[in-house]
Amino acid sequence: MSIRRACAVLRAERSSYHYRGCRPDQAGLKQRIKEIATTRVRYGYRRITVLLRREGWGVNGKRIYRL
Repeated sequence: MSIRRACAVLRAERSSYHYRGCRPDQAGLKQRIKEIATTRVRYGYRRITVLLRREGWGVNGKRIYRL
């Protein structure tokens, strides 16, 4: 059964079928990035990413750069 037909039978919008939820709040991660940035001023986002990964955070360099 196609997505279009299934949504029609259930009277649901196709956009709600493909809905992607929002990311969880990154307040803890932002706080940790600020702590690292203040103690190690010369570190860029790449080195901060490595430190966070060693601490067990599941982060990507692009996310650190964005935050």
